[in-house]
Amino acid sequence: MNAPYETAQPSRAELDALRGPTLVEFGTNWCGICKAAQPLIGEALAEAPTTLRHLKVEDGSGRPLGRSFGIKLWPTLIFLRDGQEIARLVRPDNAAAIREQLAHIVGRAA
Repeated sequence: MNAPYETAQPSRAELDALRGPTLVEFGTNWCGICKAAQPLIGEALAEAPTTLRHLKVEDGSGRPLGRSFGIKLWPTLIFLRDGQEIARLVRPDNAAAIREQLAHIVGRAA
């Protein structure tokens, strides 16, 4: 989970067109809260199926993708299934909550 947030961003239309489960993680590489959340996110993703797509997107002023989702705090996790937002977690503080939302987008009970 030490992969950096990517500065290159897909468009909202590209995300909306994705099929299957996707976790979009908004944050920045310098954000302390984002860094603190990485072990929790990693723990939850360790049990996720390989069909799950995980995108780490750098957010900030002038970043259109984050604005299209109304991101205000980091990290924010957006859980998508077939391009539709199913749930979101803002500043997650436990792996169980992340796992629960992942279960919803991959189509199995938590």
